[in-house]
Parts: sequence; C-alpha cells; structure tokens
Amino acid sequence: MTKDQIKSYKSPQLTAEAFGDYLVEKAREKNDQFHVALSGGSTPKILFDYLVKNYKDDPIWSEMHFYWGDERCVPPTDDDSNFKMTKERLFDHLEIDEAQIHRVFGEDDPSEEAERYSSELVEFMPTKKGIPIFDLIILGMGEDGHTASIFPHQIELLESDKVCDVATHPISGQLRVTLTGHVINAAEEVVFLVTGAGKQPKIFEIFHRSGEWHGYPAAHISPLSGKLLWFVDEAAVAGV
Repeated sequence: MTKDQIKSYKSPQLTAEAFGDYLVEKAREKNDQFHVALSGGSTPKILFDYLVKNYKDDPIWSEMHFYWGDERCVPPTDDDSNFKMTKERLFDHLEIDEAQIHRVFGEDDPSEEAERYSSELVEFMPTKKGIPIFDLIILGMGEDGHTASIFPHQIELLESDKVCDVATHPISGQLRVTLTGHVINAAEEVVFLVTGAGKQPKIFEIFHRSGEWHGYPAAHISPLSGKLLWFVDEAAVAGV
C-alpha cells in the first residue's frame, strides 16, 4: 500500500459517499456490462443508502451485475446474510432484473455451493485461463486483518486453486463461501472500504510492513492490474 492508494475522508459517511460516486463513475466508464463483487458490513450499508438516495433513477443499473466476495452459510432471510442486507438497502429500491443478481445460496451445502457459485461466475463473466475477471471487487477488512472470508488461520485460501472455497469463522465456527485470493487479485480493480479506529492498528502494520503484517490476508491483496485503492475514514488511518 502506498500513500497515493489511500483515499481518506473525515467520517464513515463521507467515505461511503465518495466511494459511491466513484463506483458509479467506473460503471459509466465501462459503458458495458459491469461485474462487481459486493461486501457486507456497516459501511456498505451507508454506501447502499447513499446510492439509492442519489442514483436511484440512473440508467447505469441496467448494465451492472452483482456478486458477493463472501457470504455466510445461512438462508437469504437470515439477518446474518449479506444478500439480505443488500436486498433491503439497495435492490428493493432499484429497477434491477433478477438475472443481474448472482447470490450465493447460503442455505445449501457449503462445499457444493462453493463449486456451483464458481461455475456461475465462470459462466457469466469474462475469464482468463479459467479465472473470472471482475471489473471491481469491494472488500472490507476485519480487526484481525481478514478480508472477504479469508481469515488469518486459513491464510492458505489466498493460494487456493479454486474460484470459491469454504471458510470457517475462527470464533463462531460459522461456515462461509468466499472468493479465493487468486480470483481477487485477478480483478481489474480492487477497492477496500474500511472505516473505524478499530482497523487502524492493522492498516498501520500493513502500510509499514511492520509487526505481524504478513499474517494478515488483507496485506496480500495486490491485483495484477495494479489497481488497488483504500477508501478509508481518518480514524482508520490515524498516524499512518
């Protein structure tokens, strides 16, 4: 991570708004089908609310296909579901065809669903050597340095030869389906959307390559395209 890759704003609200404008701009520039992987979490909630308020009637939605970088293995009606949150905050308020929404079937067997979802990505997206190429992947980062659902105790998922794999939350044991590292790094662009003082210690270590940085999955996200940005609030990068 370099200074020019960091886009810092005073608050989570302003961070999400700036990224919302950026996302719409990137989709317009493509002027064709735009394949984006979404993230769960509190800041994406702000992002989705902002997009609905400011871009609800924008024609760009007809060009966008939506996927998820990871999903908890729960039904789509469960409050833990990233899909449910996105549906309620974004999709329910926009004119989007169901064929543009590619959700993970969290209610199904995790291993089988990881394979099915992998096949869906390959079917609907451009590929290089069998790897689906996202136009943009939105990632969060946990206070332990995990990203998507690649946790430090399963950092080998960065090197998995699968498109999607099954991850296990280190505390709850909850299973999740996640994109693997080589798929994330194959994207045309990756953007971290990270806010809050709780993330500052890991961002500091990642930026300075200090402490235990090598054990944080987020530190190893480095797209082959070279297009990596961090949209953050000031609390997340204080002292960085």
